[in-house]
Amino acid sequence: MTKSLQLNNGASMPCIAIGSWVGTSPNSKELARASSWLSTALEAGYRHIDTAALYGTEGAVGEAVRRSGIPRKDLFITTKLPFHHTKRVRESLDRSLKRAGLDYFDLYLVHWPQVVVYKNNQPVPLNADGSMMLDETSDFNDTWKEMEKVLASGKVKSIGVSNFSIKTLEQLLKTATVTPAVLQVELHPYLAQHELLRWCKDKGIMVVAYAATGYAVVREDPIIVALAKKYNVTPTQVVLSWHIGRGTGVVAKSENASRQEENLTVIELHEEDARRIDALDKNRRLCIQPDKQGKVFGWTFDRLGWQEESVLQAEAKL
Repeated sequence: MTKSLQLNNGASMPCIAIGSWVGTSPNSKELARASSWLSTALEAGYRHIDTAALYGTEGAVGEAVRRSGIPRKDLFITTKLPFHHTKRVRESLDRSLKRAGLDYFDLYLVHWPQVVVYKNNQPVPLNADGSMMLDETSDFNDTWKEMEKVLASGKVKSIGVSNFSIKTLEQLLKTATVTPAVLQVELHPYLAQHELLRWCKDKGIMVVAYAATGYAVVREDPIIVALAKKYNVTPTQVVLSWHIGRGTGVVAKSENASRQEENLTVIELHEEDARRIDALDKNRRLCIQPDKQGKVFGWTFDRLGWQEESVLQAEAKL
């Protein structure tokens, strides 16, 4: 199977990335731990690292890169713009580069479509009631214009988006002069996103999965367990192989050196077995859940362009 994917601008992206998320507001011990497992991942053969300003691990990524001795040109580093505002794109990128100690990023993503109001440099701007402090006077089309400018600066080699949908991408493409190279979304057998993948393929946008193995609930699914036994691999390898077989990239986080190596070894699933995994789709989000108001960072599922699980199940019964 291919070890890299070609983006719509001709860039080559390693298909399996090591993730670097360690939780919200990581402390120094957690960051040191992240730097350590990123180093073992590079030793194991990973050449793509996924991070974000909101993860707080860009510095740990930079440390691991420098410690590895691997030429920068042989690595692919993805990071993400934090909850954004049009006027903060270039500033946010420069801060990320400084934290990582790097001259450029290979891929820079708009982390979320929401535009926020920054006050007192809060990393996550919130109102007194705990809701997201949204800026309704601007939108992600304005932000994307600034993303196109930082692409032209050479400080990033490719630009893309995360947590967008067909609905929000259609709005973005109305004004974009550069089509996003990548869309990173929650994607696993219980949230297969078949329609989104078809749409992105038609537009030339590469899809990358986060929460790619679906946590224990997916890995312990009887179908996944049976296929792991059939192919004499782990359930994680089955799911990662399913992703790669669909032509998507994946972010696969593991702190364990032996599992990191394991996760780089994918197999070719028989077509009927891949279809069995396809059929597990429940449109069930396991990573991102709405708050008590039914919103995700201030937006409803409808505004995000995300389909409710109950809607999908109802349609399946018709």
